Amino acid sequence: MPHVVVKLLAGRSEQQKGRLAAQLVKDVMTILNCGEESISVTIEDIKAGDWAEKVYNAKIAPNRERLYKKPGYNPFE
Repeated sequence: MPHVVVKLLAGRSEQQKGRLAAQLVKDVMTILNCGEESISVTIEDIKAGDWAEKVYNAKIAPNRERLYKKPGYNPFE
């Protein structure tokens, strides 16, 4: 049962987040060959001032070996 977590800088509209979730569900269904009923998506808004602490330093940097798409740069170094 795939659960997708997306962390975004705050400011995207509910429409944008809904479209993103819908597209992610479609892609997960296609790639993993599973039904829509087994997929869930969480979208977390993160304030720009909190991004380094709550996302980059906590989730990205310590897990670089598990990232399938790495950020192109680290704006916090």
